[in-house]
Amino acid sequence: MLISFSRARKSARFHSDLPKRYSCNPTSCAHARRRSRMRKFFSYYRPHLVLLVADLFCAILVAATAVALPICAHIVTSRLSDLAATPDAYWQIAEVGVAMLAILAIQMVAIFFVDYRGHVMGARIEAAVRQELFEHCQKLSFSFYDRQRTGQLMSRITSDSLWLGELFHHGPEDIAIAVLKYGGAMLVLFFIDPVLAGLILLITPVAVAYALYFNRRMNRALAASKQQIAGVNERVEDSLAGIRVVQSFANEALESERFSLHNRRFLQSRAEGYRSEAWFSVGTESFAQLISLLVIIVGGIRIVSSAMTVADLLTFLLCVAVLVDPVQRLANFVRLWQEGYTGFTRAMEILEIAPDVTDRLTARPMSTPTGEIRFRNVSFGYDADGPHVLRDLSLTVGAGEFVALVGPSGVGKSTLCSLIPRFYDVADGSIHIDGVDIRDVTLTSLRRHVGVVQQDVYLFAGTVAENLRYGRPEATDGEVEAAARAANAHDFIMALSDGYGSDIGQRGVRLSGGQRQRLTIARAFLKDPAILIFDEATSALDNESERAVQQALLTLANGRTTIVIAHRLSTVRHADRILVLTADGIVEEGRHDELMMQDGVYAGLHRVQASI
Repeated sequence: MLISFSRARKSARFHSDLPKRYSCNPTSCAHARRRSRMRKFFSYYRPHLVLLVADLFCAILVAATAVALPICAHIVTSRLSDLAATPDAYWQIAEVGVAMLAILAIQMVAIFFVDYRGHVMGARIEAAVRQELFEHCQKLSFSFYDRQRTGQLMSRITSDSLWLGELFHHGPEDIAIAVLKYGGAMLVLFFIDPVLAGLILLITPVAVAYALYFNRRMNRALAASKQQIAGVNERVEDSLAGIRVVQSFANEALESERFSLHNRRFLQSRAEGYRSEAWFSVGTESFAQLISLLVIIVGGIRIVSSAMTVADLLTFLLCVAVLVDPVQRLANFVRLWQEGYTGFTRAMEILEIAPDVTDRLTARPMSTPTGEIRFRNVSFGYDADGPHVLRDLSLTVGAGEFVALVGPSGVGKSTLCSLIPRFYDVADGSIHIDGVDIRDVTLTSLRRHVGVVQQDVYLFAGTVAENLRYGRPEATDGEVEAAARAANAHDFIMALSDGYGSDIGQRGVRLSGGQRQRLTIARAFLKDPAILIFDEATSALDNESERAVQQALLTLANGRTTIVIAHRLSTVRHADRILVLTADGIVEEGRHDELMMQDGVYAGLHRVQASI
């Protein structure tokens, strides 16, 4: 097997299938991105157009009926007052009353539809955005999660999307109702008394400006609150996930103080928001009272001068109540737009991140491989501008070969294995399985044929059987048990309260470290891949369990390609070939006895472990 390593060659390019990045004017790019996001925003209405039209129609009815009721009141108080002594007066008043009741009934039905079905529409769009975000996060590469914090992502997927539902629901209807109510009410007022209506029209912009000013203050406070609650989420997730470490170090007080700091910052941001909200409420309520006082005083003067009637004044007062609602709705829309669109922008920031590792357009499904793996001049670094972990590495692992990787920490053993299932893509060179570049096959099919037991043991909340079937849901009970036996896990599983149906808790907290690791090994065995990768897979096992898993490894490695990374050299004694990886590359290879006779790096590592 040819193994070559050279430090002379430096890579200056990424692999050829990465898209080229073109520069553009920052302003034009920002405008283009804003237009793209707006198109994306409105596209979420497309599956719900029928419901949107119905919601807007009912919003129009709400506005129309709100204006119609003062008109009916004006009819009763003005036109029928002259008929007070006539026999038909009661019937005519009754007819107008019936009409008003009918209008009220229509208004109630319209309001119910807007509040119920409109909210359902918003909730559906909110759920669609949340689902899209989650699915996109599932596609993002390991490099993305190397830079992100889980608490921040949780906040974007859950908290931010809540505001989106309100915006998608209330946005269209608030605009429609506000415009129609205000326009309709002002038409009625100008028809009754243009002078008094003109005074109201002059005051309205002041009220709108006041509402928008304090609304912006509320939005700034809200943006700060979102950042602070994301920090709270992050602190909670980090502390509770590591509760065993916290308690083992008796650091409950430290964690409480850290949480208290984030909690106080969140409280401060909320207090600022509530202060602005209070000013907003005072202003809008005062506007309604101010308009009412204006109508009463000016209207009284005009009644005395015979320019208005008492019926006109009553209609004005009723319309004032209608005018206040559009101002509040406009301010509410601006608030919802800021809250919802801020959340939408934060969601788009995630959705616009392209995965570093994707299928090529010409990628095809991988058929079941024999398992030959060939690295050709592979270079890789976690940061494009940072140092390379691997450089110009070439090696071949034969089909069905059992190869062990050993060496000091930090020299790239886990990195090398992470490149095979394309958790990361090589910066230069290529990796081939059965002579096919792994970038020429689909990710799903590639990873279906590669089983990985990672150093970071992770189990999902649920039962033992559910965790074992994670990679192969259709597996029979017999196959599940066989995989558990192969990993030396069957006996302790049967000792649990419900056997394979036992709930193991979040991340398997009800199991010991060794038990959790054996379950992850059994899970990989059940997947039955052509290529097996074990990254420190026996590090948490006791000596007896380790010997059992070693025997299982030897049995399962027969006929399939197996790569084992291990610090405990006893795990790899029976490997067909041991590769010793250092900062200078692969410096030794051979079987255990051969490497011990060379008295090189491997023998030195073995002596250090033997002396511990």
